Amino acid sequence: MTQNKNKVCVLISGPDSYAMLYKLSKKFSDLYPLYIKFGMLWEKAELYWVKIFLKQIKIKGVKKLKVVNFNLNDIIGNHWSISGKNFPRTYKHGIGVNYIPGRNIILLSIASLYASKNNIENIALGVISEIMHPDSTKKFFSLMERTLNKGLKNKKVHIITPFLGKRKEDIIKKYKNIPFNFGFSCINPIGLYHCGYCHKCKERKGYFKKAGIIDKIIYKS
Repeated sequence: MTQNKNKVCVLISGPDSYAMLYKLSKKFSDLYPLYIKFGMLWEKAELYWVKIFLKQIKIKGVKKLKVVNFNLNDIIGNHWSISGKNFPRTYKHGIGVNYIPGRNIILLSIASLYASKNNIENIALGVISEIMHPDSTKKFFSLMERTLNKGLKNKKVHIITPFLGKRKEDIIKKYKNIPFNFGFSCINPIGLYHCGYCHKCKERKGYFKKAGIIDKIIYKS
């Protein structure tokens, strides 16, 4: 079956990917949100809010959310993102340890299989350039696209990163009418809510302040 160029698989997780979904809806007729669970600390809360967001929005062409389980505990179970030990508390510290080894490699590999099965040619990530991890660069995505195209017989894969090189505060400002209060950013959640003191919570507060937009989410501290 021929792939449909009007379809796009959207890797969805938090605020950046919410804005990306709106942006892509102007170009593609069919949007397939995909959430991949790795067994990380924040996924229960993040997925809870993703589901609420998708129920609230009124975007034509958004399909039912697909959730895929790919547990990394046996591989990197001692990493802070799974164990919860020594998670980033400050922005300066977070730049060094916030990197999750191979995450985008696995995300794109799984997404490409899902896209291939559903005759989708495009895969989109909401990655930006605030912190350039080795698997978050333009060169990486170009090489990954070539690799996936080589490995998937008779299928094409086009990786889209519409916010690569953008600033978060500019994205927030441009898409200020999006219900970002349903977007989860915390890496050390208290129940289903933001802790308020981890690296990502502090980062989020800073970006909304720079954008001049009131953040309506609940912080527990």
